[in-house]
Amino acid sequence: MNKNSLLNNTEDYKSFFLEIKDKVYKTQIEALKKINSQLINLYFEIGKTILDRQKKHNWKKSIVENLALDLQNEFVGNKSFSARNLWHMRNFYVSYNDNQKLKTLSSEISWSHNIAIMQKCKDNLQREYYFKMTSRSNWSYRTLLNHIENKSYEKFAINQTNFKTTVKKADIAEAKFAVKDNYIFDFLELDEDHKERELENDIIKNIRKFLIEMGSYFSFIGNQYRLEINGKEFFIDLLLYHRKLKSLVAIELKIGEFKPEYAGKMQFYLSLLNDKVKLEDENPSIGIIICKEKDRTIVEYTLKDVNQPIGVGSYQTLKNLPDDYAKYFPSSEEMAEKLKVLK
Repeated sequence: MNKNSLLNNTEDYKSFFLEIKDKVYKTQIEALKKINSQLINLYFEIGKTILDRQKKHNWKKSIVENLALDLQNEFVGNKSFSARNLWHMRNFYVSYNDNQKLKTLSSEISWSHNIAIMQKCKDNLQREYYFKMTSRSNWSYRTLLNHIENKSYEKFAINQTNFKTTVKKADIAEAKFAVKDNYIFDFLELDEDHKERELENDIIKNIRKFLIEMGSYFSFIGNQYRLEINGKEFFIDLLLYHRKLKSLVAIELKIGEFKPEYAGKMQFYLSLLNDKVKLEDENPSIGIIICKEKDRTIVEYTLKDVNQPIGVGSYQTLKNLPDDYAKYFPSSEEMAEKLKVLK
């Protein structure tokens, strides 16, 4: 064995190699971020210039068609300068010219993501949410579209938890994003009168789709997770792990309407998890109760004095949100305050 082979097998060299590799990857990522930011700023400036010249010279729509042809002749093979994309740039400038926060956030995601948010989200608070979530969770273009289609913003705005008083301050924001107000299980093939075990079994068969619907950072540990105390057995419907929160997440599935006693049972499970399953370096466990229906007022009063972190959501097998969701939506001021927790 030569000296290089011996060197390559030492722990010191392996650590040295991993350190250098990590530095290279981090630098590449930062470089790509800077390039993307510069590109987004360029498109913003192009959009501004198009609008300014149209106003100054009273140019009509045809000027964009002419500009597209000349730019494509100049920058052969660059598809960014199609007439359609130039119109996107103009609209991009119009959309964010008077909103420095959104303009800054727009530079943190790709152009295709920007177009999706600009076209499908007309409310600025809604745009802010998807900007921040795309950046922090590294959503792909398709994932972003799915979240917009499934109304993740609306579900975040009105979710019901007691995390403000039961989760340490540094984790409240992330914990709230771990619970939706309404889950869309449109991938399940269930009759309207399905049973709880059928619901659970169908979720297990479609576990990947279930985890996508649950949100970022969830991993599956098991179903009918067994806990034992004093010779008696208890079973949690689903046990997940949230990688960012570093918390076990117990899921209880209910096919009917939420009942206050469900919270008591969940508190019991969370106590057992914290005492018997949670590792020393992990945060306290979190519970999510998912019911077919819920009375929001009953949920609110149930969670009011509960001392374990619990969230309650409903589920449906169709994509459309209930018609009465709008009446629970917070005011613009309250929503802006909720979005401050997103970094």
